[in-house]
Amino acid sequence: MDVQLMVSQFLGGLGIFLFGIQIMGDGLKKSAGDSLRDLLNRFTSTPLKAVLTGVLVTVLLQSSSGTTVLTVGLVSAGFMKLRQAIGVIMGANIGTTITAFIIGINVGEYALPILGIGAILLFFFKKQLINNTGQIMFGFGALFYGLELMGSGMAPLENLPAFTDLMVNLSNHPILAAFTGTGMTLIMQSSSATVGILQKLYMQGSVSLSAVLPILFGDNIGTTITAILATIGASTAAKRTAGAHVLFNVIGTIIFLIFLNPFTGLVIWFGQTLNLNPALQIAFAHGLFNIGNVLIQFWFINNIAKLMEKIIPGKDAIVEYDTTNLDTKFIQISPNLALNQAKLEINQMSKFAIEEFQHSFSYYREQNENDLSTVVTLEEAVNNIDRRLTEYLMVISAEKLTIAESNELSALIDVMKYLERIGDHSENIANNIKDIIKIEKKKKSKNKEKGRTNGEKPFLYDQDVIDMFEMVESIVKNAIRAYEEDDESLANKVISQDPLINKMEIKMRKKYIESVNNGTERSGDGILFIDIVSSLERIGDHSVKIARHVENKQSFHTISDTFEKTKEKFFSFDND
Repeated sequence: MDVQLMVSQFLGGLGIFLFGIQIMGDGLKKSAGDSLRDLLNRFTSTPLKAVLTGVLVTVLLQSSSGTTVLTVGLVSAGFMKLRQAIGVIMGANIGTTITAFIIGINVGEYALPILGIGAILLFFFKKQLINNTGQIMFGFGALFYGLELMGSGMAPLENLPAFTDLMVNLSNHPILAAFTGTGMTLIMQSSSATVGILQKLYMQGSVSLSAVLPILFGDNIGTTITAILATIGASTAAKRTAGAHVLFNVIGTIIFLIFLNPFTGLVIWFGQTLNLNPALQIAFAHGLFNIGNVLIQFWFINNIAKLMEKIIPGKDAIVEYDTTNLDTKFIQISPNLALNQAKLEINQMSKFAIEEFQHSFSYYREQNENDLSTVVTLEEAVNNIDRRLTEYLMVISAEKLTIAESNELSALIDVMKYLERIGDHSENIANNIKDIIKIEKKKKSKNKEKGRTNGEKPFLYDQDVIDMFEMVESIVKNAIRAYEEDDESLANKVISQDPLINKMEIKMRKKYIESVNNGTERSGDGILFIDIVSSLERIGDHSVKIARHVENKQSFHTISDTFEKTKEKFFSFDND
């Protein structure tokens, strides 16, 4: 037995298999359009819809982990409630069984031709549809070729006494087998890979069904690690979502381990009745387990959510988001009505942008980590609105618009981008503050080691910076209010304050550069403070640009009114 060859073939096959899964998923995602996140966001209003959406997105992504990470992100940004997210997670578990059925179809001997055709379509054609089809085929072929290599590598295991003894032990100890499945998926980061290995081993007769099924149950627990990793530094709601994912799979594994014997009998009966090959038998068992688990726990979604709120306590930064504004039916009724709806969305976006800036300011004053977490949450919300609104406005732009509607559309696009940039700069400020805090903590620990702890001043306090924060906050609020209310006088007030902000920025920049040159400020700290001041100035600039749109709009109305009056006079003269 050539152990080196076995290991090489198995690892190489596993690598090609995982690569194939990823490539195929990317191709399917591109073919479906880059709107999977929006699909998750929109169609989860009821638990049943959430489950079905979870199934569909996972089939397109070819990754339950990918669906779960997207869901965690939406919950973190406040775009999805915990109860909706649990439904999506349940659907993702069902969706991932599709891969097992694909693997169960014995087309291994055609793997290389499929891979070759896919490569030709992928590398020799520029048309996007053909290119995407090639990517799917290439991934599909790589998936099966990887399986064939893994199968070849694992084939000698059935003659190895140590492996045979291990499989016998797993057959007699289902709990140990479940832990083995969890461990395999944790290591390989793919439940599909675990299922593929089990299918190959079972086809070769290396393992019994009673050993395979508990490993299969445990592999669903292992797949939750990706969601757990995605919640590092995320909101409480996101952590609860990941926790619900773990709880759902653990409960399902426990239930099916208790009823392992009848479930094994059911799988055997289905296999015989439907004349399934061993690989499809495992796929069928995987599907039965996940669908059965959803059917059992679907009715307890609210209970799971309440339990997670108790297990992971704490007040969360919740973003109340209205998803009803951007409905395409408004575009069909009237472009003008759709533009009004888009403006409502802009108003919602501006509210989040102001809150994000205010929490950045609060983080500067108080250095409270909750403010930093809220900034991240609000930035995610602002980016989501920017993405959705951009798509909506592009659809409106394809309609026949009047000159006034075209100008309104152009203004909405500009204001949306200014608000998105205000959010970006607010997040930059928060990140700069976080970096300064890290530097100062290191300085304090070094000073304590040297015994210098007296006479330290508050490292983040600077009245000039606070004055600039307050001035910029006032400008942002007034600019947005001027835009929402078409208040020209308020817009002019914002525009008149632009030189003042610029002067403050120049003054602060000089101050920190001089302090660095004089040695009274560490260069790293000074540069970060300059970055904060620069971001504040840029936020002021974007606010002024919003105010200028109000000024331009009023000018347009004046010109339009003059044109209408001139037209009336002309026609009235013509009639005379």
